[in-house]
Amino acid sequence: MPAPVPRAPASSDVIEIERALNRISYLNSRVRQHDRLMAMAGLRLDRAAVALLRQMADSGPMRPGELAARLEVEASHITRQVQQLRKAGYVSRAPDPDDRRARRVELTAAGRDAIDRIRATSSRGMQMALAEWTPAELQRLATLFHGMVDDFLAHATEGEESEGRAGVVEPWVGVAGVRGGVVEAGDGVAGGDGAARSD
Repeated sequence: MPAPVPRAPASSDVIEIERALNRISYLNSRVRQHDRLMAMAGLRLDRAAVALLRQMADSGPMRPGELAARLEVEASHITRQVQQLRKAGYVSRAPDPDDRRARRVELTAAGRDAIDRIRATSSRGMQMALAEWTPAELQRLATLFHGMVDDFLAHATEGEESEGRAGVVEPWVGVAGVRGGVVEAGDGVAGGDGAARSD
């Protein structure tokens, strides 16, 4: 096995960014935050169901195997989740137009309505939490966040294509709530309980 690639110590600024991401992840992972978001949206969905609905809303219909790969979970987990969401009327299965033998999962009207309500509720909570920020500050934050995620993904792609993969750690490893280079937000500040200011 090749020796790990020597790395310079992280700068204090990078360390602070990692700490900030972990604080966001802590807020995002708390059960009571998810429960509050669901109560405000008038829904009864667990976190796994919300993640699946979000992925479907962002990417459109796809096969269960593709869903599992996107969410980085076992196929059996997706199978169970899809069955539950079908019974609840949030998703349906239809023949894949590219291969009639295969089936794709897609959102129903109820599923689209549910994710719209979740996103609207979450956005209102975030708007309340950031009410004192100026439009310029918000735009700058959004630009920096998108740039950070793009760089995370570019780093991952370069690492996968490099023969010297050993010793290379994904930049989001160790940051809970970051999956595949994407910061999973949405439950975090809905309801705005002020906990975002505490470590």
